[in-house]
Amino acid sequence: MTTSPLEVAGLRSRVDKALAGYLSGKQSLLLDIDPALGDVAETVTDFVLGGGKRLRPAFAYWGYRAAGGLDSDEIVAAVSALEFVQASALIHDDLMDRSDTRRGEPSVHRRFEARHTAQGWRGGAAAFGDAAAVLLGDLTLVWSDDMLHRSGMPFPDLARARPVFDDMRTEVTLGQYLDVLTQATGDTSEERAGKVARYKSAKYTVERPLLLGAALAGAGTAVVEAYSGFGLPLGEAFQLRDDVLGIFGDPAQTGKPAGDDLREGKRTYLVASAFAALDDTGRDELDAGLGDQGLDDAGVERLRAIIRDSGALAATEQRIDTLSTEALDVLERAPLEDEARTVLKGLAAAATRRSV
Repeated sequence: MTTSPLEVAGLRSRVDKALAGYLSGKQSLLLDIDPALGDVAETVTDFVLGGGKRLRPAFAYWGYRAAGGLDSDEIVAAVSALEFVQASALIHDDLMDRSDTRRGEPSVHRRFEARHTAQGWRGGAAAFGDAAAVLLGDLTLVWSDDMLHRSGMPFPDLARARPVFDDMRTEVTLGQYLDVLTQATGDTSEERAGKVARYKSAKYTVERPLLLGAALAGAGTAVVEAYSGFGLPLGEAFQLRDDVLGIFGDPAQTGKPAGDDLREGKRTYLVASAFAALDDTGRDELDAGLGDQGLDDAGVERLRAIIRDSGALAATEQRIDTLSTEALDVLERAPLEDEARTVLKGLAAAATRRSV
C-alpha cells in the first residue's frame, strides 16, 4: 500500500501528538482560571483534534526539510502552530457564513448556542453562540503565536520565521474580508474572485507554509523564489478544488450540506466563470438563487445545472490542471532535497485531487 504524503515520516500523527500535548497544558490553565472555562477547553480541543488533513503543517515541514533542515520534534511543534491559525479561520468563517456544521459536527457558534438553550440561561442564545465563536476564534489565533514560540526551535530561526507568520495571518484575514465584501456587493468578476482565492486561501494554504519552513531552515533566495513559484499556482488550484466541492461535493464526504456555498452566496471563481459565460436569462436566474438561505434541494440542483451547462465547471477543472502543471514544473527545477521534493509532489496531488 502506498504511504500517503501526509503520513511520510509519521508526520500527521506527530502533529496530532504535538497539538494534543499543547492543548493539555492549556486545558489546565483554563481550569485554573475558572471551572466554567472547561467548555472552552473542550470545544477547542474537539475542534482542533477532531479532523483536518494537516496539509499546512505538511507543506511547512517538507518546505523546511527540502531546504536542508533536519527532522526534530521541535520543528514538528513549530509547524503544528499552523493548525491553530486554521482553527481560527474556520471558526470565524462558519460564524460569518452562518454555517450549522463543520466536518459533520455542529459549528462552534451553534454548539454554544445549543448549550445556552439547554441551560436556560438569560439573553439570546444565538447572540451568546456568536460571541463565544468570536472569542474562541481569537483565542486559537493567540495560541498559534504561542505554540510557535514555545516550540523549542532556536531563537534565530524563529526570528526569521516571524515576518512570514505575521504576513500569512494578515493576508488570510484581509482575504476573508474581501470575501465578505464580494458577497455584499455582488461582484461577479473573475478578477475579484481570483484575488479573494489568492489571499483567503491560496497563499495561506501552500505558499506561506512553504516560506515558513524555508525561513526556519535559513533557506537562500533560490529556494524562496521556487517556493513562491510552486506555492502560488498550487494554492490557487487548491482553492478552485474547494470551490468545486462547495457546490458539487458529496455531503457525506465534505461534512457540509449540499450546496452550502450557493446558499451562502459565495462569489467564487467557478461562479464568476459561469456569470461570464451565461446569457442574461441565465445570469438573472443564477443571481437570484445565490445567497438564498431557503434554497431547497431542487433549487440547488437547478443552480448546479446552470453552472455545469455554462461550461464553468469544465473550465475550472481545466484551470486546476493548468495551475497544477505550472506548479510542478517549478518544483522539478527547484534546488531541493530529492526525498522532500518527492513528498511535495505527493502533497500537490493531495491538495488538488481531494474529495473532501
